[in-house]
Amino acid sequence: MTEKKPSLRSSLALLPTRLWVGLLRLLVRLPYSAQLILGKWVGLGLYFLARDRRNVTEVNVRLCFPELNSEQQKKYVRDIFMNNGIGIFEAAMSWWAPDAWFKDRVTLIGTEHLEEALAEEKGVILLGAHFSTLDIGGLLFSYYYPVDAMYRKNNNPLLEDVITRGRLRFFKSAIERSDIRTVIRNLRKNHIIWYAPDQDFGMHQSVFAPFFGVPAATITATSRMVKLNGSPILMLAQHRTPDNRYELEIFPILRPFPTGDDVQDATLINAEIEKAIRKDPTQYMWVHRRFKSHPKGKNYLYKKS
Repeated sequence: MTEKKPSLRSSLALLPTRLWVGLLRLLVRLPYSAQLILGKWVGLGLYFLARDRRNVTEVNVRLCFPELNSEQQKKYVRDIFMNNGIGIFEAAMSWWAPDAWFKDRVTLIGTEHLEEALAEEKGVILLGAHFSTLDIGGLLFSYYYPVDAMYRKNNNPLLEDVITRGRLRFFKSAIERSDIRTVIRNLRKNHIIWYAPDQDFGMHQSVFAPFFGVPAATITATSRMVKLNGSPILMLAQHRTPDNRYELEIFPILRPFPTGDDVQDATLINAEIEKAIRKDPTQYMWVHRRFKSHPKGKNYLYKKS
């Protein structure tokens, strides 16, 4: 059977993505420091242009950091956009730049916790979160340990191909999050599985649990996954330091887990993620609608008055 060629319409629809990917591949040739500067400017541009995302970020910061005054919250929002702009370039560098750029830029803390977990020979679920340093963190962690990653398939087929190919440079395998069979099979081989349960996927198979003191829809799949193989679970925090190095920290094994109570489990998971985010709150992707689900209706908290 001959492979079906893409239509002219679909090819044209993907043209902006092709141009953006091509531009990124060219910019990756620039020195690392230049890309960080460009990333900040891209982030500032998005801060002024992406008004809906800025509103989402402002709401998230206001809800999660009420101890900050209005000026401090505004600075957080700007810094979040700048870090997310840098994150675009960090992702591109992790896919295409030479390894030599990063070998001396990383510190890994807490390996004793991961070694303890691996010694149980039941595989390890490595909790992650959507930090702006998401992909670069995966590359840096792979210098120390092989890791599989669970991910959500991108709706854009070209981006899906580019991102998956890029991530397979440093992940042992990339597993679509609905493919639980492969996850369990790999855990039984004592693999490390990176998994980020920090997004709002609606209330189907979710419970409300506090996240920075705010009720957030939190998926219960984490508990079920741990139950299936009895795998230990622990958190990986990551952030870029002020001197443009990267620090990865592995937290102690989360015990007891699961507890038998979905809300308590979700609360424990959110607390670990929150602790990791607080290492540098502005390097988290607050541009996402973390509190999209609400008893008063979807996106209730993000509606402009």
